[in-house]
Amino acid sequence: MAPDPRLTPPPGHGKPARIAVGSAPLRKEPRPDASLLTEAVFGEPVTIFDAEEGWVHVQLGLDYYVGWLPEWAFDQSPAPTHKVAVLRTFLFPGPDIKLPPKDVLSLGARVAVVSEQGAFALVAPFGYVPARHIAPLAAAEPDFVAVAERFVGTPYLWGGKTSLGLDCSGLVQVALDAAGMSAPRDSDQQEAALGTEVPFTRADALQRGDLVFWKGHVAIARGDGTLLHANAHHMMVAVEDAAEAIARIAEAGSEVTSIRRLQPSS
Repeated sequence: MAPDPRLTPPPGHGKPARIAVGSAPLRKEPRPDASLLTEAVFGEPVTIFDAEEGWVHVQLGLDYYVGWLPEWAFDQSPAPTHKVAVLRTFLFPGPDIKLPPKDVLSLGARVAVVSEQGAFALVAPFGYVPARHIAPLAAAEPDFVAVAERFVGTPYLWGGKTSLGLDCSGLVQVALDAAGMSAPRDSDQQEAALGTEVPFTRADALQRGDLVFWKGHVAIARGDGTLLHANAHHMMVAVEDAAEAIARIAEAGSEVTSIRRLQPSS
């Protein structure tokens, strides 16, 4: 099988770093108007290769996606100990909610906790987040579908993976990450790698957590006859009757390609 060019690093030896901003755009080419491939969030490990006029060619450390990040996105911060466990939280310059925030950290952002000061955790290299908004790095949500449901109403953004905007596969990847499960970035990669294929009989037979795939799209079954997905029809994360969604997408020219089951229904 030929290597996936999306995951093939440039030649040479890279050096490690971490994302040092709330989120950073990974673009297809080293320019601000290039297509957004995905986003890297605070604390995510990266391998840096070459640089070009303010952009750095990198490979992300969590899903191995390759692209160009702006050079201001990095630092050499220590290995994380915790992760953000809410949709978003503020990074303050001090342990005081009245201070103007320095940045916004998204669900799944990795932070290195140095100490706790009252209701705040001091994270490296410097900043404070509400302690109740983070969890140990090994913590796992029990139901990734419930995590995905928190994003209902979030605008659709091609390549996005934060609560300010995300796409269909970004929603799946972020929700699974919160539940302690790694996932590739794009829907075709997810279809090839996740779960076990089960036959598609009818929409009301889908179990909670089943992933429904079309060419270039993925949705999450909620187990009650509905699907949850970030989609360009609603231009947001929406809950939709499964049978109606499947029919609507079929009318647009795309049939279901597979159902992938991550685990048996409880």
